[in-house]
Amino acid sequence: MGLRMFDRAEEYLAAGLLAGITLLTFTQVVLRYVFDTGLIWALEATTYLFGWLVLIGMSIGVRTNSHIAVDLLLAALPARARKAVAFFAVVLSLLYALLMFYGSATLISQLRLFGSFAHDIPLPRWILLLSLPVGFALLSLRIIQVAVALARGTGEGLGAANEGIPQALVDEERRP
Repeated sequence: MGLRMFDRAEEYLAAGLLAGITLLTFTQVVLRYVFDTGLIWALEATTYLFGWLVLIGMSIGVRTNSHIAVDLLLAALPARARKAVAFFAVVLSLLYALLMFYGSATLISQLRLFGSFAHDIPLPRWILLLSLPVGFALLSLRIIQVAVALARGTGEGLGAANEGIPQALVDEERRP
């Protein structure tokens, strides 16, 4: 699968998760207030779906450079120092993502070993929490892509580029 198709799959998955959360919540509201009943597993299901959405959203945020970045001090540095600081931030971010991946993979392994099940959903908890290692693996991949772009000179690091922001706003922000 090409990188472009992978990007699309990631976006479709996030959109599908958001649609699922919305549909399940709407159904629960209708059942509760119109029919005075409800789905006992709906809250737990939306919680797990939201976890998947957030973790995949982290990856999309890094890929599209749409996360929050405070680069006031970074912008004041000379180009060479700015690149060094950006690379350091990328390395720290990758270290964090890999540690979280390792920790979540360990959690999944322990949950499989103990045979823990979800409260209201008849599935093993480790299946529902696969979002953790999958999400942090995707985040690691995206951070590695940022590191490669930074090393090649085609990127500026995590959040350093002002993509999608009108140039007038960028200029206004940098005015003393």
